[in-house]
Amino acid sequence: MTHQPLLSIQNLTTVFDLPGRSVRAVDDVSFDIGHGEVFGLVGESGCGKSATCRSILRLFAGAPARIAGGSILFNGRDLLGFDEMRMCDVRGAEISMIFQDPMTSLNPTMRIGEQIAEGLRRHQGLSASQSRRAAQDLLGQVGVSRPETRVADYPHQFSGGMRQRVMIAIALACRPKLLIADEPTTALDVTIQDQILKLLLRVRDEYRMTILLVTHDLGVVAQTCDRVAVMYAGRIAELSDTRSLLKHSRHPYTQALLNSIPGQEEAAAELVPIPGSPPDLSAPPAGCLFHPRCSYAILECTAGQPPLIMVRPEQATACIRHEVLP
Repeated sequence: MTHQPLLSIQNLTTVFDLPGRSVRAVDDVSFDIGHGEVFGLVGESGCGKSATCRSILRLFAGAPARIAGGSILFNGRDLLGFDEMRMCDVRGAEISMIFQDPMTSLNPTMRIGEQIAEGLRRHQGLSASQSRRAAQDLLGQVGVSRPETRVADYPHQFSGGMRQRVMIAIALACRPKLLIADEPTTALDVTIQDQILKLLLRVRDEYRMTILLVTHDLGVVAQTCDRVAVMYAGRIAELSDTRSLLKHSRHPYTQALLNSIPGQEEAAAELVPIPGSPPDLSAPPAGCLFHPRCSYAILECTAGQPPLIMVRPEQATACIRHEVLP
């Protein structure tokens, strides 16, 4: 692992301009990801995880989004300074993304082999026959049986778990340095989820790849991630190595997420829900965005946005009350 991180996001702010209002979906977010790491990005739906990932690739699918500030350094280059043509060279070749719903991400009218081969021809200049053979090899590598015949199938002929393997094959085609996996196991049953996570870890080792794993499931984080950032309402609430986060979290929101996981406390008779709802980001509350739902909140929590404070060598929290947490 080199000293310079593969990806360094600093003070990133992404705004969605909606009719009559603007929403800071990503608000002053900073984190680094080292070479070869599996880095988790965790939080409830709508907290800004996917918006952060799409900001990295500047891939908003027509949404009224703009990056209002910050920098995204990838291998020392600021991607925000790239024009669209240079970003097209980065997408798929150096940074790939797996989306959470492969059925809507795959083209239903194209054969699977053609969808894998497309990136190989675009970025590596392979011929039709070369890219088809490479597509077969990739399907085999991600655990699809009979790849020599299945390259000719369409997405609807694959199960959900097999479609996700196809998405991984497409993402791996050009050996990217960074793989962004946006909730890659959400729609899968537990057994298939475990298989996909183990596959991601295996390809990380085989391809010497770095993974940014987006999830709402801290159980998935415990199974796969080296470090993790917990997001709430567009901001980083806690940034930590995984072990410290799971054993000694220093933010009430992280603790609430942990308490809502089945089996975390043997004596607990039922799950502990997080009270209230996430804030409306077009009119957020003053101060700490979590304070309306926080049992530890005091008047000072409404005074201003708390910065990330280092509480251990590998752990930072955006909570001024971290010392009173259990």
